[in-house]
Amino acid sequence: MNLRQIRYFCEIVEAGSATHAAERLHVAPTAISMQLAQLESQLGGELFDRSRRPMEPTALGKFFYPRAKELLAQTARLEDEAQGIATGSHGWLGIGFTRSSTFSILPRTIRKFRESFPHVQLDLVEALSEYQPAQLRQGRIDIGISRFIGDFETPADLTHAVKIDDPLVAALPISHVLARRKSLSAADLATIPFILYPKDPISPFGQQIVALLKTAGPEPVVAYRAVEIYTALSLVGAGLGGTLVGRSISENNRSDVAFVPVRNIQTSTTVVAVTRSDENSKLVSSFLDILANYSQQ
Repeated sequence: MNLRQIRYFCEIVEAGSATHAAERLHVAPTAISMQLAQLESQLGGELFDRSRRPMEPTALGKFFYPRAKELLAQTARLEDEAQGIATGSHGWLGIGFTRSSTFSILPRTIRKFRESFPHVQLDLVEALSEYQPAQLRQGRIDIGISRFIGDFETPADLTHAVKIDDPLVAALPISHVLARRKSLSAADLATIPFILYPKDPISPFGQQIVALLKTAGPEPVVAYRAVEIYTALSLVGAGLGGTLVGRSISENNRSDVAFVPVRNIQTSTTVVAVTRSDENSKLVSSFLDILANYSQQ
């Protein structure tokens, strides 16, 4: 049994005769009849009652027809999806991301990517930057959206494809007196309770923030340690203190938090797209191109 036999059988059912099926398929009637006979031989019974005009499916034919149609539909879907993967229009893409990228960078990139690749399944995996290399090596993700402070190393088997500069700004309660200023100094931040994040034994991000502030002014008084940035901003919004975040996060338009530049902190955060060095996926390349365009806006 092959797909041609199944296709010819379904055409006979829908056309009412082998002659009409041959006309629709632009083949000789003898070819239709031959394929049908071979199919019936393999199945061990007749699919049509040839004594009736137009031919009607037998009990075997009535059983076989809907299942044959589903098989043809599945075959068409398989062919379409396989061609899509070959051309890069279909497929699966795993994206690892730090939570700070969900405020603006990641959603914008995904929306644009969806416009060009609506049939690609995106698997979004939240992970701190330090956990993403292992997930890339394991094949769990194809791209990692990481965030670093200052200099960072690139392992030999990974590539940092896109780098977006994202300067640090102070996040303050909207009602705090410092929130009314156009800019702050590190010393100003030392006057209010500081909220540190992320609270994770592997991530050095929080301690790097403290080190930057200590270099530029008095050491901040860490009053709270938040597991992730959303919690940190919620604590800021509740008036419990301030913190430092990437400037892109200010696009979140929170009504309870003010974002103010800090004058004497020169070190910036960098958002980086990390991929495997031997990556050759068209979907990965397209996603990175969109992310790179975002960095130029």
